[in-house]
Amino acid sequence: MKKMLNRRIAIVAVAVIATVAFFSFKSGDDRNFQIAKNLDIFNAIVKELDMFYVDTIDPNKTIREGIDNMLYTLDPYTEYYPEEDQSELEQMIKGSFGGIGSYIAYNTKLKRSMISEPFEGTPAAKAGLKAGDILMEIDGKDLAGKNNAEVSQMLRGQAGTSFKLKIERPNVKGGRTPMEFTIVRESIQNPAIPYTAVLDNNIGYISLSTFSGNPSKEFKKAFLDLKKQGATSLVIDLRSNGGGLLDEAVEIANYFLPRGKVIVTTKGKIKQASNTYKTLREPLDLDIPIAVLVNSGTASASEILSGSLQDLDRAVIVGNRTFGKGLVQVPRSLPYGGTMKVTTSKYYIPSGRCVQAIDYKHRNEDGSVGTIPDSLTKVFYTAAGREVRDGGGVMPDITIKQEKLPNILFYLVRDNLIF
Repeated sequence: MKKMLNRRIAIVAVAVIATVAFFSFKSGDDRNFQIAKNLDIFNAIVKELDMFYVDTIDPNKTIREGIDNMLYTLDPYTEYYPEEDQSELEQMIKGSFGGIGSYIAYNTKLKRSMISEPFEGTPAAKAGLKAGDILMEIDGKDLAGKNNAEVSQMLRGQAGTSFKLKIERPNVKGGRTPMEFTIVRESIQNPAIPYTAVLDNNIGYISLSTFSGNPSKEFKKAFLDLKKQGATSLVIDLRSNGGGLLDEAVEIANYFLPRGKVIVTTKGKIKQASNTYKTLREPLDLDIPIAVLVNSGTASASEILSGSLQDLDRAVIVGNRTFGKGLVQVPRSLPYGGTMKVTTSKYYIPSGRCVQAIDYKHRNEDGSVGTIPDSLTKVFYTAAGREVRDGGGVMPDITIKQEKLPNILFYLVRDNLIF
């Protein structure tokens, strides 16, 4: 009787396993079929348009727009770069680009961008551009009404290419003198640390503008130099730092945290996209008081650094809520020299929270996306037990308006003041 019962149980177990396996394979096969089916449909549509559409289509433009619109339904960080746009991707990763080598600022009264500061030895300086020059035209295109980002994009291009720039230079009589320059773009390396100083009361100050390239080495040198000059506390300015390389953020955090501390964990759909990043070296200084300045433009790797220092109670975060980018991208090679920068995982800082602010997975009916409401955020705890929340960037410990930053700090962190 017992043997018969065990046999029946075994038969039932095998049947259950077979059923689960069948539906699993069926589900996988159905998904593969749907992908193959839609690829065939897309391929057929392109061929039909090429043969029968009344006007001759540009296959590169038509298919590129199809790709871009497909990726747009995911998130703004998953992007396709064909072979001819590889320099743009390289610029993002290395922090270098083809350009003129000058900061620009927006003149709200004139609604135009203007030269803020040309770097020494760059095309802008060689051509004779000066701070205060108002940008009028690039290759005959009027720049009126265009914001800094749009003008910056037009100024950039492949190193070695040239363009004509029309400007108006304020003169001593109160008017503006029109001038025209032919400028050849060169490879420009963004300064990772544009400014450092020792302020009153021996406060060291480091402005860190990017995590692209290799800023951790520059940061280490700047910090040690400030200590030699007598700095006994430190302000790290991450305002409007849009991020860069995750490893660089971990390296800088390591300067102020013990070896073996978890700084960030990535979690993705596949095993290769999931990883844990710890401090690997002995720190430079475990005791120096640190304040980190942040704003709504502080994003990605900047949020890893500021968030990890907050979660491990190593620094006071001052300013406004950060951008909220908790997504990690990895470049993937494609045929014909192309590359796709694809979001493969989300990152989680030491308390276990993810700072991603926008929920791209759940879109509204019109296709728009919204931030995660505060009511749906969860409470996490720092190493010392302080409450912090996920889902909306890094909330500062001290919220303070820019105008209220004391004395020299106000001038140091103004958006349009360049050193």
